[in-house]
Parts: sequence; structure tokens; C-alpha cells
Amino acid sequence: MDTSDLLTDTECANPMTVDKVHWFLDLFDELGIKVWIDGGWGVDALLGESTREHQDLDIIISWEDSATLTEALFARGFVDIYTDDRKDRNFVMGHRLRGKIDFHVIELTEDGGAVYGPGEIDWIITESELNAAGFIEEREVRCLSVDYQVRSHTGYILTDTDFADLWALHKRYGVKLLPEQIKAEA
Repeated sequence: MDTSDLLTDTECANPMTVDKVHWFLDLFDELGIKVWIDGGWGVDALLGESTREHQDLDIIISWEDSATLTEALFARGFVDIYTDDRKDRNFVMGHRLRGKIDFHVIELTEDGGAVYGPGEIDWIITESELNAAGFIEEREVRCLSVDYQVRSHTGYILTDTDFADLWALHKRYGVKLLPEQIKAEA
């Protein structure tokens, strides 16, 4: 891939505001595609309030719908953002004014669940994990369950933001956290 025409993270470093999220939600509706809000906005949707500043919008989307969305975003001036770990199943697009959207592409399964990274990492997402809903500024959105959010915050070094998100879910829903998901205070 020729990276000379790609924006960098710093060129799209403006925060992902509620207004920008609503712009994306309107676009998903306009395109008739199914998208799950993930990451920090997914946690905030489950909490029903914005708890912190966000740098991007993480989404989970099917292979088919990701093609529709990327085409629509390119038509609206979005470009690929270079990341060292770019894969067909995980990539970032950005726009200087609209911000960054981080794609996590899944393959839907016959049982109502999904597989993230089929044939590569085979991360299974159950139907019940996909059937959660939350709110972003009183607008209902499809997101991933509280249990999924906890389960997905493993296998990597957690940041202060990750610890805060997990603790907020624990306080609100009483979900059990793993010892490595609880930040030890110094």
C-alpha cells in the first residue's frame, strides 16, 4: 500500500464529539447498515452518559456493510489512516473535520453471533453479546454487552482509560472484573 497520500493519527487528532458520533449514526441509518458501537463510546453508551473525551469512534461491522460504509466515507472525503497494525479486519479511516472511525470487521454466523478475524484470530462474539443497546445523548444505539466489554479488555496492556472504563462498568452493573483489570493504586 502506498502510504504517501494517507493522513496520520496526528492529522486527525481532534476529539470525537457527540455531534460527530451523531453524524456517523445518521450516515449508518442513511446507508441502511447495521453497526455496533464499540470501544470507549460503546462503554459510554452502556453507561448512558459521556464519561470522557474520545479520540475516535470504534465500530463493529459485517464484511458486507464495511464495503458499503468505506465507499460512502471515501465519497465524503475520508481517507485511510496509516497504522502499523492495519488488517482487512481492522483499519482506520479519517477526515480532518469528522475525525477517525476505527473498523472492526466481523463475519456474522448462522447462530446469530459473529467471528472477528475469521481464520486469523477467530474471536467469537455471541448473539447475546451482540444484542445490547445503549444511549448516546438520548439516542439509542446498538452496542456490545457489558460482559463483552469486560472480556475484550484482556490480552494486552491496559491503559488508564481502560481501567477507568472497566471500573465504571463494574460500579454501574456489578460486573466482576479480573484482577488484572483493577488498577492498583500506588
